Amino acid sequence: MAEDYRGDITLAMTGASGAQYGLRLLECLLQGGHRVHLMISKPAQVVIGTETDVALPGRRSEMARFLSEYAGVSQDRLRVYGQDEWTSPVASGSGAPARMIVCPCSTATLSNVAMGASRSLIERAADVVIKERGRLVMVVRETPFSEIHLDNMSRLARMGVTILPANPGFYHRPDSVEALVDFVVARTLDQLGIDHQLMARWGSGD
Repeated sequence: MAEDYRGDITLAMTGASGAQYGLRLLECLLQGGHRVHLMISKPAQVVIGTETDVALPGRRSEMARFLSEYAGVSQDRLRVYGQDEWTSPVASGSGAPARMIVCPCSTATLSNVAMGASRSLIERAADVVIKERGRLVMVVRETPFSEIHLDNMSRLARMGVTILPANPGFYHRPDSVEALVDFVVARTLDQLGIDHQLMARWGSGD
């Protein structure tokens, strides 16, 4: 009997700035007990090396082991796929997770998903979630937005996709970059209905 992945979460990191958001999100998902199907584009690997001190291995098996140790969890919670791994469960509507996050999301990925291009596994996985009426959250990291970007976001929003720009708030008086990152990650987890303790909620009195 085929394994059921519908309750898992797909996470894709693309080449936009904001690698810290994606890494922190991965850490929170794994530590929260979720199984994660991860895709990291080649541009994203470059950005991770530029923006953080994380030195990702090149091979997928080594990357899965490294990131599991990074999050402090067992490796069986994480599966890493290559961009041309078309036989992976995330590429099929019959077995893909019903929830997916693209974080950070480049405007190139935004455009390709909006147009249904499916030229990479990340784009195909997003297409699958849309067509199966799943939950797709795209954490777009760009400023300012051009009319092209806005048109693509509007198109996806009409399909039910959540467009969540990486815009941290300041009402909680963040005192570190990590607190700003956690703000965006918290809002992302909220959109998928995932509990977290990253920050106090507005009006909680904490």
